[in-house]
Amino acid sequence: MALGATIYKSELDISDLDRNYYASHSLTVARHPSETEGRMMLRLLAFCLWGSDTLKFADGLSKDGEPALQDTDDTGAISLWVELGVPTVKQLRKAAGRSGRVVVFAYGEDRVRTWWESCRADLEKIGKLAIFTIQDKQFEELAGLAARHMRLAVTIEDRVVWVADSEGRNLEIHLGTLKESGAS
Repeated sequence: MALGATIYKSELDISDLDRNYYASHSLTVARHPSETEGRMMLRLLAFCLWGSDTLKFADGLSKDGEPALQDTDDTGAISLWVELGVPTVKQLRKAAGRSGRVVVFAYGEDRVRTWWESCRADLEKIGKLAIFTIQDKQFEELAGLAARHMRLAVTIEDRVVWVADSEGRNLEIHLGTLKESGAS
């Protein structure tokens, strides 16, 4: 018998000073059996970083060729495609062909370094691709905030993210940038 997803409830209060986006979201997040709490929390963080009223979690972990998160425009076209980890160049080219902008949120410093060194030339050619990173220590601290019922206050300014939970724990995350997008 296959294991089912574990359900997490999250109340997010987002204050993104970089984008002038201020919103509260009540989210139900299904953590796939093969997904760690750290990766699930990274999905939540990505939601905060690129949040909008139309951003949603997609089937990226359970379906090949799908993003972790996606945003759509009024016509239903994918305007933002968010991947987590270190996807292949082929996957990213395909995502760029299907969307207006592609963002990779890479984690696992050793794995990211090897991936970037081996694929950099090809990745640089994808104009609408942006790649951001999180340090291992901050990834682990973020994972430590995971709870089945979470209330998180997230403030973003100058690519620094402050996360506070209802238990009084605070985390400061400094995003790294490997590549800026050619599209906004």
